[in-house]
This record gives sequence, structure tokens and C-alpha cells, in this order.
Amino acid sequence: MSDDEREEKELDLTSPEVVTKYKSAAEIVNKALQLVIKECKPKAKIVDICEMGDAFIREQTGNVYKNVKRKIERGVAFPTCISVNNTVCHVSPLASDETVMEEGDILKIDLGCHIDGFIAVVAHTHVLQNGPLTGRKADVIAAANTAAEVALRLVRPGKKNKDVTEAIQKVAAAYDCKIVEGVLSHQLKQFVIDGNKVILSVAGPETRVDDAEFEENEVYAIDIVTSTGDGKPKLLDEKQTTIYKRAVDRNYHLKMKTSRFIFSEINQKFPIMPFTARALEEKRARLGLVECVNHELLQPYPVLHEKPGDFVAHVKFTVLLMPNGSDRITSHPLQELQPTKTIDDPEIKAWLALGTKTKKKGGGKKKKAKKGDKPDEAAEAEPMDATTNDADDES
Repeated sequence: MSDDEREEKELDLTSPEVVTKYKSAAEIVNKALQLVIKECKPKAKIVDICEMGDAFIREQTGNVYKNVKRKIERGVAFPTCISVNNTVCHVSPLASDETVMEEGDILKIDLGCHIDGFIAVVAHTHVLQNGPLTGRKADVIAAANTAAEVALRLVRPGKKNKDVTEAIQKVAAAYDCKIVEGVLSHQLKQFVIDGNKVILSVAGPETRVDDAEFEENEVYAIDIVTSTGDGKPKLLDEKQTTIYKRAVDRNYHLKMKTSRFIFSEINQKFPIMPFTARALEEKRARLGLVECVNHELLQPYPVLHEKPGDFVAHVKFTVLLMPNGSDRITSHPLQELQPTKTIDDPEIKAWLALGTKTKKKGGGKKKKAKKGDKPDEAAEAEPMDATTNDADDES
């Protein structure tokens, strides 16, 4: 078998080495998220904590696969973002930004890491307060997490992307919330964070994607954002954008010297994965990025906002569609939730009752559970509602 054929064969989950790399990246991402949440306190500067998350990922990925013959790329796959309250996503401030967190803020923390191009991403919503979360804050977080639990059970071989789109909207409506428009869940492939197979969050006349069926050995980043508002976020100021990704299929001869300098730095440091402008020299970056974006050499990740007073929650997880079932490899336990709504819909309850593991063929004897054993991960999820309160309901 030639090297090319071998490389091609090893790109999916049929290779144990690929599975290990995904899981190693996920372990780092989960630890980074834990660290970031621990450091989120009133009056903490958002930029400092974003930088801490990125530095942790760089350090941890630098410690793996050090002594291998072939140089393995590894590091940040998506810069640490902390988007507050009605801000939806992609806030990773520049070094000069002085914005701090306040008591009661709803923080959407979003980050990613890769090892040899195999990407693990996660997003989690954390509220800066002690004690159980109540009222509409609890509703919007419960909506996002219950929708994530349903999505986990519907992203499986043989199901279609539109099944997931319809289901998560139904879940959000049960909490009197909306799924935020314009959010896409992408298939992940080696060095590809936005694969062509996509799950739409909200189907509409302006936003259509190709119908697709999930297949064994695929990997997905399931991305769900819920809002107590109308779910139609706006771009208020392009200057707030700090995250970009090199559009590898575009070329243009830049006119400004500053732009050429910045673009050369991007090609050298961030040829494929999204990056934050904070990692570039700030004054030059401000000028140079504009020309790069205008000529579509970079894809911007805009900072979007719901209306002031709206609450927004975000959950993202990475799932491996293994032969024995779906394996969610990134997550974080929830704060205690006391939502105002109760889930009575039988269809939602039926989705949540689905296992995430595939039953093996053949009637092997079932092992008797020992006392203190963890329940099987395939166990059904409880709806998060006014009658139940499962703070750690993450399969």
C-alpha cells in the first residue's frame, strides 16, 4: 500500500490512532473549559481568561506526540471565546480591551483544540452566581442542554440532518425559547472545522443546506444556541470581530504593505484553523485585516447580538459516530437548574429515552451491575424541567 493510500485510509474513525487523537484533543478541551470556568469571577477581565484558555491548550498539546518521527501539527483549533448575556458568540477580545465580568452574567464559553488536525470543540454556558439557577436564565440553559441531549440521540447512522433541525426547535419551544438562526453544526474532518455535511439550526427560505444522512465513522460538532428573544441576532459593529480563518481557496495580491505583512504572518502561524487577531501585532492587524477581509482572503466570525435583556445560552459538543454508538467526547457538568417549564411532550420524552449506544447483535448474557457501578451511558436522559433537576445530565 502506498503512503498516499495509507494516509487516506487512516483519516476516519476506523483507525484506532485517529480515535485516540480525537479523544486526546477532547481531554485537553474539557480540562481547558474547566480551568476557564474556575477563573470566571466578577471583575475578571474577559481577555485575560480567553488568553489563559488558549495558553493552556497550547501548553497541553505541546506535551503530546513530542517524540514521533513525523512532525504532528497541534494546538488551538478555535480561540477561547467568552460571550456575555445577550451577545451570542465569537467574543475573544484584543489585549487592549478592558471589559470585565459582573455578578449574574451569563457566560457562553467556546473553545477548541486539535491534534494532527483531529479537532475537538466544546461550548458551555455558565452563570456567575452561587446556588441554583431559576427563572428565564434556567429556561434558556435547560432548552439548550435538552436540545443537545436530543441531538446526541438523533445524530446517528441512518438519520438525516433535517430530523435534528426539527427536533431541536421543538425542544426550545417547549421552554418558550427560540433556537438562534444562522448557527450551523458541521461535520469535522482532519484539518477541516467546517465540513460540507451540515445541520441547520433553523430552516428558512434564505438558509438552506443539502439534505444529508449521518454515517458510521463520521465526527460532528453539534452546535446549539438558544435565546429568550426572537432568535434573529444582529451584527452591530464589524470592528468587534476578532476571529478569522484563512480562506484557503482564495488568492489576491494585496496592495498595502501592512496587509501583506499581516497576511504573511497568518499564513505562517494559522494556515488552516480559526485564530484571534490578538495573536497578531495589534496596530498592524487593525489595518491589515481590513484589506484581507475585503478581498475574501479571510473568513470573519462576526460577533452577533440579541436584543438587550434577552438571555442566550450555548452548548456545543463533539460526537464520534462509532460502530457501537455515539460517543460524546466533550462536555461539562451543568449548574443546578430550576426551570419554570415542564416537558410534557411525548415525542421529546421518546427522543430523550433513546440510548446513545448500539445494542450488539447476539444474545450475550447481561453482566450484573455491581453496587456503586456507574449506569450505562446509553441510559435515557431526563428532560430538564420544573419537576426534575439533574445538574449533571450529560451523557
